[in-house]
Amino acid sequence: MEKKIISVVTGASGFVGSHLVDKLLEEGHHVKCILRSTSSKKWLVNKNVEIIDCGLFDKENLKVVLKDADYLFHVAGVVKAKTEEEYFKGNVETTKVLLEVLEAVNTNIKRFVVVSSQTACGPSLNEIPCNEETLEHPITTYGRSKLAQEKLTISYKGKIPFTIVRPTAVFGERDTEIYLVFKTYKAGLFTLIGFDDKKLNLIHVKDLVDGIYLSAVSDNSVNQTYFLASEEIYNWPTIGNAIANAFGKKAFTLRLPHFLVYLVAAIAEFFSLFSSKAATFNLEKAKDFVQKNWTCDVSKAKKDFGFRQNISLEEGIKRTIDWYRDMKWL
Repeated sequence: MEKKIISVVTGASGFVGSHLVDKLLEEGHHVKCILRSTSSKKWLVNKNVEIIDCGLFDKENLKVVLKDADYLFHVAGVVKAKTEEEYFKGNVETTKVLLEVLEAVNTNIKRFVVVSSQTACGPSLNEIPCNEETLEHPITTYGRSKLAQEKLTISYKGKIPFTIVRPTAVFGERDTEIYLVFKTYKAGLFTLIGFDDKKLNLIHVKDLVDGIYLSAVSDNSVNQTYFLASEEIYNWPTIGNAIANAFGKKAFTLRLPHFLVYLVAAIAEFFSLFSSKAATFNLEKAKDFVQKNWTCDVSKAKKDFGFRQNISLEEGIKRTIDWYRDMKWL
């Protein structure tokens, strides 16, 4: 009997992680999900997965989980925090522990896949989409922590075979971040930031997890870094039109000047001082939002492992809105 391929996923309960779990199950893998006991398991209910109640600093239990793993997909990370220390602990220190455990118990692993972010590289400068040769210039603490995570992983070259993927903005079923754009649109308002024509790549989560999987199983992608994004570049009015078509109605478009975006972020950050949780929208997020271009080139992923954008913007937005409606989120 053929041995089942064992894939371990961190962050398996989240938006991207849970879709990756679905993809791995489709491909016939035995999937182990590393989750804290406090993590919601709602996207994993009734799925044929092994739940491992173990933190990412629990070296002894991680050794047991990872010793026979064929693939380790590191999706977990900290996207909002109050301090630089929290970002680096959640994104760099956890990665360090995983690499040390692999080095101790499983240097024969087929691949350690790190899900990074375009923020590790930074926004595209001079209208030129970022590619893997672009000199990194992160503009936020989150971006700097993701770049540090990448550099740490690369330092294990020759010891642990790795692949780093940098997704652009991700949307789709189960998302709670870009969901707010749809929720506001349904209420009759579509907000645009600034008075310039901002450009970006988006990626539907299904295309993203297909790309993550292809990057893991390809021999070409060992010790390589890739952008994963839509092949097309969009502007916000184009996205607004796709949302209008999916809803069957137009919303009122309001342009917010950059100073107002920073003001809202500053207020949210101030009130978060009185809460144990970090503000979802803070000054760093505002800095991301006001950039003119978050674009990238996916040619390398297309060439090395056949990555493609299979879901168009219109189809992706329609199926996402349909799902939100089915779930009574909209």
